[in-house]
Amino acid sequence: MPALMASQITIRGVSDDLNRRLTKLGQSRKQSVNTTALQILERAVGIEARKQRLSRYMTWSAAELAEFGTELKAQRVIDEQQWQ
Repeated sequence: MPALMASQITIRGVSDDLNRRLTKLGQSRKQSVNTTALQILERAVGIEARKQRLSRYMTWSAAELAEFGTELKAQRVIDEQQWQ
């Protein structure tokens, strides 16, 4: 499956004060204004909270994932006698 390209938006009407504050915040975080703005927007619309909720499901080790796959495969065996 091809990777999705990130969209771009333009925000008009950014005041000098907002620009200065975003720039200063980005500098304090050692990141770009773009990254800073994206993080603020993601937090504002709930993306950060969703990522944190989903992170609970990404904590398995490779061995645990393999074990889960083995157990799941065993449950998917069709008993031919029961389907007659």
